[in-house]
Amino acid sequence: MNNETFENPELNFDNRIPLEDLKKAVIDLKSQLGKVIIGQENFIELLIAALLANGHVLIEGVPGVAKTITAKLFAKTLETDFSRIQFTPDLMPSDVLGTSVLSSKSSDFEFKPGPIFSNIVLIDEINRAPAKTQAALFEVMEERQITIDGKKYLMPPPFMVLATQNPIEQEGTYALPEAQLDRFLFKIKVDYPTPLEEVEILQSHHDRKGAAPEEGIIAVLTPEKLLELQKQIQGVLVEEKLLNYIAQLVIKTRNHPHLYLGASPRASIAVMNSSKAMAAIQGRDFVIPEDIKKVLVPVLAHRVILSPEKEMEGITPENVIDLIANTIEIPR
Repeated sequence: MNNETFENPELNFDNRIPLEDLKKAVIDLKSQLGKVIIGQENFIELLIAALLANGHVLIEGVPGVAKTITAKLFAKTLETDFSRIQFTPDLMPSDVLGTSVLSSKSSDFEFKPGPIFSNIVLIDEINRAPAKTQAALFEVMEERQITIDGKKYLMPPPFMVLATQNPIEQEGTYALPEAQLDRFLFKIKVDYPTPLEEVEILQSHHDRKGAAPEEGIIAVLTPEKLLELQKQIQGVLVEEKLLNYIAQLVIKTRNHPHLYLGASPRASIAVMNSSKAMAAIQGRDFVIPEDIKKVLVPVLAHRVILSPEKEMEGITPENVIDLIANTIEIPR
């Protein structure tokens, strides 16, 4: 979706919520990322929607398709703290959360925060850490807090986890637990660029003449403004018939013959919140069915498990979700 969408005369209606600041923020974010990232419009739009919906994102793609650099540049467009954690098989929970150490001055234990204490946290190759380290993320991703030695530490808002994983190389990796996958608002699959985009990527690298990609990126959104925009998203209208539509879509995953495991009520909430964000990005303070259908695959694909026989046939979760979306009548 390009920026001209906002100028479409068909969208010139009176909103209950003033969306001018949000409109400007989205345009500015896309403009900054567009300085380096060629193509990937859907990827960038979903990242912005997740940010506005206060959700976490799992990014999947083969090496070299700009997963990590996009996440880093996205963080730089925000005036927030940023930390990067490289997950490895020997990583311990304390390496992520922090640990209590004995202070020589006070002769008492003092908590030293880990790299998770930041606003935007990039976790590279999240599926390379073992189960105990994965489990360390459960509380912080859901409740925005961690508990160490019986004491709670709140994460400073905004707080967003961007995690990457490679779907091809499985040696030395650990499948993410379903409970953790359920805590990601979106799973975004990043594909190879088109031939034309590949030429543009080469031209962009050639023109930079060795300069770091992030050198030309400036911050365009403060934490205070972001929190204000996130509150606006909560006020976007979702009619009752659309809430019923979301419920029907998610419930259908629980009794579909192609699926071994369906989506949870958390998935229903995720569809609703992300469709609100998508509506606001399009300049509307109300959700339409197209907003819901646009976020359906990114929200649900990682939350369902195929039946073994359908997996053997080569059917994907995305295929099943599209099938479900086509069988539920769209409310008008």
